[in-house]
Amino acid sequence: MIELSDDKTRLDVARIHGWLASSYWSPGIARDVVDRAIAGSHCLGAYRDGEQIGFARMITDHATFAWLADVWIDEPARGEGLGRRMVGWFLEHPGYAGLRRIGLTTADAHGVYAALGFHALQRPDRYMERLAPDFLAMLERAPQ
Repeated sequence: MIELSDDKTRLDVARIHGWLASSYWSPGIARDVVDRAIAGSHCLGAYRDGEQIGFARMITDHATFAWLADVWIDEPARGEGLGRRMVGWFLEHPGYAGLRRIGLTTADAHGVYAALGFHALQRPDRYMERLAPDFLAMLERAPQ
């Protein structure tokens, strides 16, 4: 059985850092950045037999907007629907009821998110972003 918990004291931050540092969206991310990201987010861990096998976090103003980030499932647990379950946990959480917009970015999990009601930007011409120079350089080097 897999347990979901938003108790931050249960998070295996060293493991989360390892996952995120190996991801395509934050390769080599520093541990202190992960610590700050966790501190400023509503985090969810997935646990099997007490071992953390998944992570996701939501950043929000609790009134109009939220951003889903860092959804990660440990390799041996992939393909069991856990990512979808974790995102669904956030979508069903009463703290996010009534939000006008929940955003995310993904390069490879469009089907997972589409099944939960996410879609391409409704008005992409209105979306803008400001990237840190080092992050932009990383994106420019990364394969499309």
